[in-house]
Amino acid sequence: MKILFISHRVPFPPNKGEKIRTFHQLKHLKELGHHIHLFSPYEDKTELAHFNQLRETWCASVEARALKPKAMRLVTGLVKGQPMSVANFYDKTLQQKFDQFLSENTVDAIICSASSVAEYIFKSTALPTLDKKPLLIMDFMDVDSDKWGQYQKSSSFPMSMVYAREQRLLAKYEKQIVNQFDASYLIAQAEVTLFNQKVMQNDKVHVMGNGLDTSVFYPPKIKQPNPAPVFLFTGVMDYKPNEDAVIWFVNTCWPSIITQHPNAKFVIAGMNPSTDINQLANVNSIEVTGFVDDILPYYHQADIFVAPFRLARGVQNKVLQAFACALPVISTPMGAEGILCQANQNILIASNGEEFIAQANQLIAQPALAQSIGQSALQIIKQHYSWQGQLQPLVNLLGSEDKQ
Repeated sequence: MKILFISHRVPFPPNKGEKIRTFHQLKHLKELGHHIHLFSPYEDKTELAHFNQLRETWCASVEARALKPKAMRLVTGLVKGQPMSVANFYDKTLQQKFDQFLSENTVDAIICSASSVAEYIFKSTALPTLDKKPLLIMDFMDVDSDKWGQYQKSSSFPMSMVYAREQRLLAKYEKQIVNQFDASYLIAQAEVTLFNQKVMQNDKVHVMGNGLDTSVFYPPKIKQPNPAPVFLFTGVMDYKPNEDAVIWFVNTCWPSIITQHPNAKFVIAGMNPSTDINQLANVNSIEVTGFVDDILPYYHQADIFVAPFRLARGVQNKVLQAFACALPVISTPMGAEGILCQANQNILIASNGEEFIAQANQLIAQPALAQSIGQSALQIIKQHYSWQGQLQPLVNLLGSEDKQ
């Protein structure tokens, strides 16, 4: 089949949530013999090299177009009454190239990676003229409208008003997508249930989970003991849910942990640390790494992974990565959402600061328990989180269309 991907960001390198997911989709479909054509906007010229790598290895063709300055995009969205996340990734030139491709080629399916690129479908002048309509597939990943609702509840004026607007407009937009697309996917059953409750109920919304590449994330061959416990959090550190999680943990839990274990260390590893995150560095044994070429050594060097999320949607890849490295995880219920895990067997759950501190102390005091939880988590990855298995709903959908 000839499959066209529209991605809101270049899905390479696969080093953050949505890029990992989209990359493995196009990679797996390419390996199954499909012809992949990628359309994506970009913000920085340094991203062009990533498009070239995709073109050389995974995609039959790639169309990339530079976005206009962000302020101009957001003002356009305000004037037109659009969700900001939609206006932020729309480019007229990319739209023209998309329509030209549709006019000149027979496309079997179009996969949109995130609701923010559905605008290329809705504004297409070529799609309505086609004799054979391609299958329209939306990968929502998460219920974005609810995420903005969470931001609104945790923010003060005027940002609370901005977030409320985005939540309202995006929920309406999500309804439009489900009504016009042939199938839509979310990352976990909990997200589908939430979508049915908060947005609309529709039998075209399905689950397609995330996998984990165990050739990239795996346990150390020999675990070198640390002289004192090392805690780890990874992620893009200007992303609001990650910032909120880390700042809450540092303010609420870390003072008690460092008092009881004076030589303990907390490593915050990930690109784009915000000003608030950078201010945590070098205080109370906290390290902020910024961008790292390879995140795996940080998982191998750590003793405990923390996922103290209070604002989040979907499945946390970082938790799956920690599982794959046999690293014991302490998480809020939100951080473990959508993951096939069981409290006290392959993950420790903490609903508040006191519970987080108690769970940390328990793992430090009982190394055998920490090892057991880590090994049990690793088995979950091996049994349930191959990309081939997680992407089967998409493969089945394309296969059924191919037979018609």
